[in-house]
Formats: sequence, C-alpha cells, structure tokens
Amino acid sequence: MESPNPTPGALLAGIKSPADLKKLTHDQLVDVCFELRDYIIDTVSVHGGHFGASLGVVELTVALHYVLNTPDDLLVWDVGHQAYGHKMLTGRMENFHTNRKYGGVSGFPKRSESPYDTFGVGHSSTSISAALGMAAARDLSKEKKSVVAVIGDGSMTGGMAFEAMNNAGALKSDVLVILNDNNMSIDPNVGALKEYLADITTSTTFNKLRDDVYEMLGHFSKAGEKMRKVASKLEGAMLTALTPGALFRALGFKYYGPVDGHNVKALARQIKDLQQVAGPKLLHIVTVKGKGFAPAEKDQVKWHASGSPFDKITGKSLVVKKPASIPKYQDIFADTLIDLAKKDDRIVGITPAMPSGTGLLKMMQEMPDRAFDVGIAEQHAVTFAAGMATQGKKPFAAIYSTFLQRGYDQVVHDVAIQKLPVVFCMDRAGLVGADGPTHHGLYDTSFMRCIPHMVVSAPMNEIELRNLMYTASLHEEGPFSIRYPRGETCGYDLPDDYTLMPPGKGNYLREGETVAVLSFGTIGNYVTEALDNLEKEGIHAGHFNMIFAKPLDEELIKQAAQSYDHLITIEDGAIMGGFGSAVLEYMAEAQLHTPVALMGVPDRLVEHGSQMELHREIGIDPVSIANRIRSLFNQYRATDGELAGKWSRPV
Repeated sequence: MESPNPTPGALLAGIKSPADLKKLTHDQLVDVCFELRDYIIDTVSVHGGHFGASLGVVELTVALHYVLNTPDDLLVWDVGHQAYGHKMLTGRMENFHTNRKYGGVSGFPKRSESPYDTFGVGHSSTSISAALGMAAARDLSKEKKSVVAVIGDGSMTGGMAFEAMNNAGALKSDVLVILNDNNMSIDPNVGALKEYLADITTSTTFNKLRDDVYEMLGHFSKAGEKMRKVASKLEGAMLTALTPGALFRALGFKYYGPVDGHNVKALARQIKDLQQVAGPKLLHIVTVKGKGFAPAEKDQVKWHASGSPFDKITGKSLVVKKPASIPKYQDIFADTLIDLAKKDDRIVGITPAMPSGTGLLKMMQEMPDRAFDVGIAEQHAVTFAAGMATQGKKPFAAIYSTFLQRGYDQVVHDVAIQKLPVVFCMDRAGLVGADGPTHHGLYDTSFMRCIPHMVVSAPMNEIELRNLMYTASLHEEGPFSIRYPRGETCGYDLPDDYTLMPPGKGNYLREGETVAVLSFGTIGNYVTEALDNLEKEGIHAGHFNMIFAKPLDEELIKQAAQSYDHLITIEDGAIMGGFGSAVLEYMAEAQLHTPVALMGVPDRLVEHGSQMELHREIGIDPVSIANRIRSLFNQYRATDGELAGKWSRPV
C-alpha cells in the first residue's frame, strides 16, 4: 500500500493557493519557509524525487508567490528541478506524494497540469527565451502583468540563455530574470561563467560601491530631475567600469545583487521594488543547493535527487542493498572508454554537464587531460568534438539521447557533412521512466538514421556495448552512434578482450517457426524472456538481434523474410522513422512481401512512470510481446496460412 503524503505544518496546511499565502504577515513568511522545507524533506525522504535544487529556492519560491499575482503574473522556472515548492504552494500539496509516479504529478512544471505552470520545462536554459516571448506577447496585447524567469547558474552556461538576454536587451522588454547562483547544476559548474559569478559574490569592492552609490543616489534624488539623470549615469558608469556585473549590463539588463537568497523578507521587498523598474533587469541571488538538509549541503551532487527512501535526519538509505550490485550501462561505458583510451592515445571523452550521469566523471578523475565537461551546451559539445576530430583525435561524445536533440544541427552540419569520425554514445535511450516526456530518448534512431555517413547501432547487452565502442574507435569513415538505456545491465561476466562488430551485421539468436522477431537494442532481452515463456506452450518463434539500424543487415532480413510467415520488429523508440521503418523500406525495395508488425513507441507522448510500467502501457513488455506472437500464431493456424503475403499495420 502506498504511503500517504506527510502532514504539513500549521501555516502550510492552510495554503491551498498563493492567495492564502498573501494573507500572511512578513514575519510569518519565515515560518512558512521552515514548514515548506520540512515538507519537501518529509515527502522526498519517503517517495523520492529531485531534492537539492528545490530546497535551495524555498525562500525565493515563497517570496515570488507572495509578491506576484500568479497565475496572472507569469512565472517561468528553468529546468524544473527547482519547482517542488512552487507546486506545493499552487494546489498540488495533497497529491504530491504521487510525484514522478505513474499517473501522478509530474516532476517538472507542465502546462496541462496547472495554470500556475506557465511553461513546460525539462531541458535547461529555456526560461529567459520563454519569458521574453511572453513579455513580447503581453506588450502586443497591451496587458499589464509581470513576467519573471528563474534560471539556475548552471543553466546560464547554455548559449540559449545568452541569446535570449541579448534579444531582451535589444527589445527593452519589461522582464525580470532571477539568477539562482548556487555554483551547481547536477554536477559542479564548469567554465569561465562560474569564475565570473564567484568574482561578483566575493567582491567586497562591488558590494561597498553598490551601497555607496545607492546612498548617494538617495541624496541626489532631492536635487531635481537633472541631478537624478546625472546620478543615474554616474551609477551605471561606475558599476560598469568597476564591477563584474558589467556582463549583464552590456547585454542591456539592469543588474541587482548579489543578495542573500535565503532571506525571504528581503527577497519579497526586492522583488516588489523591481516590479516598479521598467525594462529588462536581473536579480542575482546566492543560495545553497540542499539548504536545510545537512547531508544535501555537504554532498550536493549525490543529493540532486533521491530514488529511494532515506532517513530524513541522517540521510542514510532505508533500502537494503544487494551485496553485489549489477553495473549500469553508464558504468560499462565509462570503464570501457578508459580502457580503450589507455590503448589508443587519440581517444578523448566529452560531455555537456553530465559527467556523473553518463559515467564520464570516472575518466575525468583518472585521465583529467583527456575528458572534458563543456557545460550545459550540447551544440558546443558536438562542434567541439568535431574540431578535435579534424586534428586526428577520436572523440566519444557522451550525451543523453534527449539532450542530443539540442545539438542536431551540429551533428549534421559540423560532423556528418565533413565525415568526421565522432562517436555519439547516447545514454538514456528509450523510455527513461519517472522524468517523463521531456527526458525520454525516443527519437535518436529516427533522426540519426536519415543522416548520410552515420552508423546507427544499439547493443543488446553490456558485452555488445563494449564491442561496439571498440568497433567505433576503429571506424574512420564518418560518425558512429551507439544508443543504450538507463539502468542495470544484464549482469554478464565481461571478457578481457574485444570483438569487432562490422557495421551492418546482426545475429540469428534463435530458430523457430511461423513467426520471427527482429529486435534492435536491449529490448531484445524482453524478447528472449517472452520466447522462453512461449516455448513452454509449444510456440517456437525465431529471434534476430539486428544490432544496426543503419547500415541494415539486408542478408539477415532477407533470410528472415524467406524463412518465416510473419515478422515482428521491436524497438524501445519511436516507430515512425525508426528501426522497423528501416526494415520495411528495405523489404519494399527488395520486394519481400512477408507480413511485418511494428512494435515500439507509437506517435504520441508517453508520460512518466517506471520503465516497466511505460513499456507495459505501450505494449513492448515481455507479456505484450508474448501476446503478440501468440496472436499471430493463432491467426495463422485459424486461416491455414492465408494471411501470408499481406502487410500488417504497426501495433
């Protein structure tokens, strides 16, 4: 039985919407922040979820909803990891125990879920662009409403944020950007911007100058309009010349800060004051990720999110772990890349701000001069890899499938057109689970398959992943992509050496009769389970592990089409344009008329839940695979083979 939601504190329990929050005094806001932080800790310690980021913006969240007239005033959160407190204050507290669970509350802001979620987010660096678009639409409609974007400093490393700020400065739109500076994304921030913000927050000269200038302006404000204009210009000139905030001012923003992001009363006053300031402005707040929970403050990477229950005092996991854990695919990737790099000094590793998630952190620690975290900048990561490839290096770009979408133009323009041997290791391919539609890696097979010179591959297990990486390290004819899922591997013992896997060559795993399944990727393990169970019923189906969606093993497909009455293709990815589509294209060209059923992710959005729940929902779990095969066997037997020669529809 599912655990109920924890009990909120006395003040928090009375807040069903921001209108209730506005009834409180400034002093009561402090108590609400304590209660909200405790409630987040109580909830996540039982049910899991993203953690540290939301704890860090409790005071900001309370201050924003206290001052703004949401949802009429528009509040945009970047990424969404920060938005748990926001959801709780906007009517979703009672259901928040369903967060990230099948059929429950989304872990990210979602427009269809609440009018307070003004923009759906999951990927980073989008908030300023979205807020600017909203502000421009507001101005066209001649409406009066505040527009606020909350962006983490990690998201500021994404080029899209600066593109938006540059545009905002030119449009002079009335929009407030709040920079939540905690020096973290999921992993510690990297790059020059990190040092830049550190200079601002530690500059005693800047802070003293700012106070002196503001005090001076206060005196001048009584001396007439002309003096006020002179004072304003003096303030701008001095701050631009002497403070690190000049970057934001150069982009056309009025800069305010840095200020304490954990002083809720001061934040409320500052946000209210900034509502009266016209044009683009940036409020720089300094926070601690994981604020209020000691283990999270101490280890901010570990406590970015928690997937299992833990003691809310000590942080100790309440789940008894297996004595010997099965490695995850990201672990196999990391160990293999290090091993290959030791044997080939051309090999380098690259990731856009996901060293922990992709496993590249291990290489960064062991071979720091050959592993690069380039920040939340997928476009740059791809072209950076391309530049290295032009100089004889062999870049392995480790990027989540969903995030590689952001660098697609660079994959085409900077890598494929130049036939550069960049290896794209696409982690979290397929349905990823609780993060939902913003993070599912469903389209990479489709969008990579149509690119000239691109090899598109997917291992069925960790041994094949190692061998594909080895093969890719030797491939010089253009880019090579490898997709693999989130989660544990099959637990196989790994050989000491590698086996070359020539592109376009699959494996015939199991002979059968009437029906054969052509699988692409780790979903093939579901097929094995389904076929094992069917054999107990006397149903013997064939199984082909195709490994490559491009180039296809045409001889193997021809063999399957000529040996079986019905074929099924299956993939953990979009059916449209995917592996199954590639098989049909070849069979149409080769005039092979064996009926084919396509199994995969249909043309619709799939929400969040566990991977197995989502596989079951769309019908690619072991039971659904067995049912589909059994159905085809029964159809064939019932019609005495009359279905042969007819094309079936995708399922």
